Amino acid sequence: MISLMRIAVFLLVLANLLFFVWARGYLGTSGTPDTRRVEQQLLADQLRIVSRGQPPPPTPGKEAAERSAAPSSSVGCQSWNGLASGEADQVERLLTEKRFAAFQATRRALSENTGYWVYVPPLASREEVRQKTDQLQQLGVDDFFIVQASGPNHLAISLGTYRTEVAARAGLAALQAKGVQSAVMSRRTGKPESAVIEIRGPESQAETLAQAVALLLPKASRTACGPASGEPAP
Repeated sequence: MISLMRIAVFLLVLANLLFFVWARGYLGTSGTPDTRRVEQQLLADQLRIVSRGQPPPPTPGKEAAERSAAPSSSVGCQSWNGLASGEADQVERLLTEKRFAAFQATRRALSENTGYWVYVPPLASREEVRQKTDQLQQLGVDDFFIVQASGPNHLAISLGTYRTEVAARAGLAALQAKGVQSAVMSRRTGKPESAVIEIRGPESQAETLAQAVALLLPKASRTACGPASGEPAP
């Protein structure tokens, strides 16, 4: 009986010893979770914390590449001045091409004002002119002359020229008070009417557009635009 107890104690001690050796890994890889986690912490003493709760800052090279890849949103404006009506039409047709679809154009007509004119509009024949001048004289208007030069005002009857619009309106009112109801007033221009086209669009394509317009109209003049409507002047 005593021998059996000794054998049982010996086997229990041996089992504990084998479990101890196995747990320490002397017999191979331990299967316990804690042991695996310890083994997976390779070179733990060389780990370095680069941020706490924030993304790391971008490297200089990457930041520059992102800036260059980002599309440019700046808008430029160029003004083409002194264009004849047909030349302005050519520029507007150029802007209908697909490559310039991002541009928007504003067209303005310009003319040189040299004063104002009160007159009877051109009549159909010299006989009508004679009849009208007789009527003017009967109404007490003797200061007039007949436009003889060819053109859109041929056979008009001039009743006076004025430097300002206020003076011209006063002269017209005086004639109407005498009974001259056919007289009108208009602005006199010294040069044929010209056009200005302002073109706004992507700054990155502005030079390409400028070269295309210059190729189309070699004598056209390009300048920088003034402030847009509602913008303060610099």
